[in-house]
Amino acid sequence: MTATQVTALYGPVAEDMILVEDLLESTKNVDLPPLKRMLDHALEARGKRLRPALVLLAGHLGDYNLNRLVPLGAAIELLHTASLVHDDVVDGATSRRGRPTANAVFDNALTVLLGDYMFANAAEMVTRTGSLAVTRLFALALMKMTSGELDQDAAAFDAGKDVQHYLWRIGGKTAALFANATEGGAMLANCDERTVEAMRTYGYSFGMAFQIVDDVLDFVGDEAVMGKPVGSDLLEGTITLPGLLFLERYPKDNPIRRFILARRDREARLREAIEAVRNSDCIEASMEMARDYIRRAQEAIAFLPESETKRCLIDLSDYVLTRKS
Repeated sequence: MTATQVTALYGPVAEDMILVEDLLESTKNVDLPPLKRMLDHALEARGKRLRPALVLLAGHLGDYNLNRLVPLGAAIELLHTASLVHDDVVDGATSRRGRPTANAVFDNALTVLLGDYMFANAAEMVTRTGSLAVTRLFALALMKMTSGELDQDAAAFDAGKDVQHYLWRIGGKTAALFANATEGGAMLANCDERTVEAMRTYGYSFGMAFQIVDDVLDFVGDEAVMGKPVGSDLLEGTITLPGLLFLERYPKDNPIRRFILARRDREARLREAIEAVRNSDCIEASMEMARDYIRRAQEAIAFLPESETKRCLIDLSDYVLTRKS
């Protein structure tokens, strides 16, 4: 993301995001050369940093204390990155966003230890906020993320799950950390109870929409932009919202079920399933559900006084619906 894009997306906190980057960069300062190489690889790819940006934006609604907000933002981003490191080991993934995964470069055992180190580092960072309540929120978010990931892996290639189960899963796997970012940022800024609750709802709804759009892109996205093949989730046995809706609406002779049951010609079956979902009404139905979550996010903060921060929060939530990667 260019400096201009960061400024446009993150408005009043764009310049302060460099402090988050600096703190994340400091995690590479270790004496053990093998660990440093692994950290360099894991932290080399810089994403959009949405989660730490939301921490700072939430903090901008109250007492904007960067000494407290920056450690939370960096901790949440490091936790997110560590979870991806572990996910790649579990999934046996060899690339992410067009780059080799840590487990593809190093062996699985070392990569698990790398993720453990990053989790521990994130936990230490969050204690720098000086808030026991925010530290507890962080721990609870990690528990929910782990539960969501465990559930996803346990439900692989299971066509019997429904949409409500999917929403519960992504609520823990993705939305919990976004909610932690916005609620925690508001708490550190000493915002009133109504604002803290509104930011929790905003972050949770934002995260739900974010994951739904991610799952839609797995069917209709541009592989070059996403940095991964279309249909990656289904290939790994993860049936996301578009697929679940397709199974519900077209239960007879369903190509997703045929792919799951296939013992041969799996690539052809996968292509058939992807094409069927693409050409169905389930993509639009999924996007409508994402739009509904964004409406909830924006309604939650409607009472806030007009400001550049509020405008930025609204624009960011709109951006979730139009992103391509």
